[in-house]
Amino acid sequence: MKKILIIEDDESIAKLQKDYLELADFEVTICSDGVSGLNEIKKNEYDLLIIDIMLPKLDGFDILKAISDHKDMPVLLVSAKKEEIDKIKGLSLGADDYITKPFSPGELVARVKSHLSNYERLKNKFGNKQKVSKIIIGGLEIDKQSRQVFVNGREVNLAQKEFELLVYLAENPNIVFSRNHLFEKIWGLDALGDISTVTVHIGRIRDKIETSPSNPQYVETVWGAGYKLKV
Repeated sequence: MKKILIIEDDESIAKLQKDYLELADFEVTICSDGVSGLNEIKKNEYDLLIIDIMLPKLDGFDILKAISDHKDMPVLLVSAKKEEIDKIKGLSLGADDYITKPFSPGELVARVKSHLSNYERLKNKFGNKQKVSKIIIGGLEIDKQSRQVFVNGREVNLAQKEFELLVYLAENPNIVFSRNHLFEKIWGLDALGDISTVTVHIGRIRDKIETSPSNPQYVETVWGAGYKLKV
């Protein structure tokens, strides 16, 4: 049974989410503030997190900052805020999806199932490729087995989807992929989300592996077409 943690200060919303997810055979835990939620993440293993942005004591963005470099599970952000800047900020901090209130409980369950399915598929896909454990391109070294990335000998921490996106580009060097193609490959054909997620994750990868993110050495934008990893 997959375990889900809901961090939500509105008791009625949290209870409704919990009821629907339990009907879908998930094991659900609720925390009502950011501090207790972060402590729960550190103490126990969960398969997926559902985090409200506006939380007492510690908001959802701060939780993402605290876990983004070492989390290995999908994260869904929930908020009444509809501004695009909040969505972009959440995705840039490592969230996998952003759901705006009000939403139907059925939609939440569908998104949860989709993200868990895609996560398992990608984990199996990358975990089963044993023939080439390391990819080395210039000063960039990617170890797929240990899920480590080094730039000129210095380790950089990539979130789950950032790592998978970088590996896909590195395994197909000098090939230009559209945002739609990358979204389907990394997030899945049945993923519920926005292809702008790809742009946000490319930006985060560049911030971590490029000496000059605005003039990238590795991940290049091909205007009007997409992205490629240069060799």
